[in-house]
Amino acid sequence: MGVDDGSSFLCRRNMCYGLSKILWAQENIGMEPNATFVSSPDESITRNSTRWNNGIGYGGKLSWGDGRSKIIFLDSMPNACGMLVGTLDNLPDPKHLIDRIIDIERKSYFVNDVEIEWDFEKGNHFIDVFSLKKFTESELPDYAFVIHGGTHEFKGDNPHGMGLYYHQSKILKEMFKTIETPFGNTKVLFDNDVEDYMKLYKIADDFSKKKRLLIAELIFGDFNVITNPNHQALINYNQHLLGVNDIKDPSANGLFPVMLKADLPGYIMKGKNNINDEVIEAIGFLKRAEDLGIYHRLSNANILPHGGGYKLKDISNVVDVIEAKSKRYFICDMTNDMGLKILSNFKEVEFTYRGKEVMIRTLELGLGEPIAKLIPNYVLKV
Repeated sequence: MGVDDGSSFLCRRNMCYGLSKILWAQENIGMEPNATFVSSPDESITRNSTRWNNGIGYGGKLSWGDGRSKIIFLDSMPNACGMLVGTLDNLPDPKHLIDRIIDIERKSYFVNDVEIEWDFEKGNHFIDVFSLKKFTESELPDYAFVIHGGTHEFKGDNPHGMGLYYHQSKILKEMFKTIETPFGNTKVLFDNDVEDYMKLYKIADDFSKKKRLLIAELIFGDFNVITNPNHQALINYNQHLLGVNDIKDPSANGLFPVMLKADLPGYIMKGKNNINDEVIEAIGFLKRAEDLGIYHRLSNANILPHGGGYKLKDISNVVDVIEAKSKRYFICDMTNDMGLKILSNFKEVEFTYRGKEVMIRTLELGLGEPIAKLIPNYVLKV
């Protein structure tokens, strides 16, 4: 369901490798090979080089079972990242907020016996303050903020045991099995280890939400929570949200943030059940989905983008992929039609964030409806 730009095409090509590894592994351990990736309008590259090299893109819902099969593929690296939206009666003075943040960084705070790490200035994490424009009659006040952050504290081993990332947790390294495939190795958990990992993920998921709430209270004082969902979430044993909102998330109150570029408005969205048959037919998947027995994956995708996704300024398409010495090199068309760019790692590639095209695509596909517009006042990257 992407917007058909260079980042979107790269996501699809790379996901072919990630899915192929899972499908190969499923077949060779006696499971039905049925892994899928349903992308959203913000499908894009990931700048996490480990995840990308595993054949994983971003902006979609990855599935490899019915949610009950005790098998977890670790290549997609869940991390319980999400966004909190809160409302304010008055527009706060940024200097006052910065003073509070400096005080917070000098002290220690704990959630679920784990000391929080300040990471809201890293990567695409942020604290933004907005004026709020309502599209419907409501009692929402005039101002809002969004806190975007995750659980760096749980990527490696922590007071609760193993970490979420297979390459950062010594405990997890002793648990997963490596399955060799023609498309690269895949890291897999089975049986009781799946239960243990899921327990750990739920602790991290809860920690992530409580961490954002605590930070919001320390910075803003009195506010009302609109929504606080995670968009990089392991829903169950066999479904992983990669940068999308799950509209069935009970913790979200039916409302979800969609954040675009820093100099463009964001939106509070109400999700709609998706994807409907008309849309599935329009994007050319209705018969294929029925033939492959995965129609239910599309008709119950129920996803919304969480943001715009990465936009690559000078790449328009993927011409081919070269495989050499266990690495993939993507041959890309340039936007000016002059020459090709060949690269394997997108960690340092020049990028920006997409804008209104993602919202337009979301509305065209009937994935949700806007409840309010978040008009930027200032961004805190401190």
